[in-house]
Amino acid sequence: MTRSGTSSLRPSLSLLFVVMIWGATFTVVKEALQDASTLVFLALRFSLATLVMAAAFAGRYTAFPSARRSIQGGIWAGLALFGGYLFQTMGLRYTSAPNSAFITSLSVVAVPFLVALVYRSVPRPAEVAGVALATAGLALLTLPGWGLAMGLGDLLTLVCALSFGVHVVILARFAPKCSFELLSLTQVGVTALIALGAVWWAEPVRLRWTPRLALALAVTGILATALAFSVQTWAQRRLSPVRTALILAMEPVFAWLTSYLAAGESLSRRGAAGAALILAGALLAELKPSRAAGHPSH
Repeated sequence: MTRSGTSSLRPSLSLLFVVMIWGATFTVVKEALQDASTLVFLALRFSLATLVMAAAFAGRYTAFPSARRSIQGGIWAGLALFGGYLFQTMGLRYTSAPNSAFITSLSVVAVPFLVALVYRSVPRPAEVAGVALATAGLALLTLPGWGLAMGLGDLLTLVCALSFGVHVVILARFAPKCSFELLSLTQVGVTALIALGAVWWAEPVRLRWTPRLALALAVTGILATALAFSVQTWAQRRLSPVRTALILAMEPVFAWLTSYLAAGESLSRRGAAGAALILAGALLAELKPSRAAGHPSH
């Protein structure tokens, strides 16, 4: 393996571990939402993550020379992150879960266009091919049929996908030259503050403390938020936005794997083909020739 491939292997595997966590916690979050309204759950989850990260990074981020740039990037990333969660939740009121899962995953398609817009560059052919394969795989894995009728919920979820795509591009721009600790903490803290501010007027407040909810908050707050977004921010210091998006597209695969291990839910031939296409798309971008021109510097 080339030196370029070696330098990106560890971040790629680390990000893949994060995606595995997100996929594995899908069922946990779904059950926890029976005890708390969406924004209440998000506010508690991201608030807990903020406290954990502040304690874990104490004394490390304050000495970083570009603290101002790290905070600036974290604010933008937090706004995009909350936008993704907000529009996803709004969209779920008017569309089906399979449609929501597929359209949300279309952030993998949004990223190359956003990169071209921000950096005025064209993605590598291998990355374009990888995005096409992953998109086809996502459709096979998440959609029950071949059609997708666009309604209000689908359009709202499309905004969600764009927001998550923007989040990836923002991290790619700021992470290489910032403290990943401060950048991670700021984005999660901003998301928590917005959720806390919106929880009282955006939807009816519902909260019932149960062991199931407490476990879900601990798992998602510490693992799926504090650890996950810290690792993603660190990994994006060396990964291109398109490669990051392709790795993130593996989340539905891990979500199915968790369902299979926990409940014995089998995967149809169509779904298996979709999972294979997503994996092929991610590998195609990961194993591209090292002599290809690099992305613009961030």
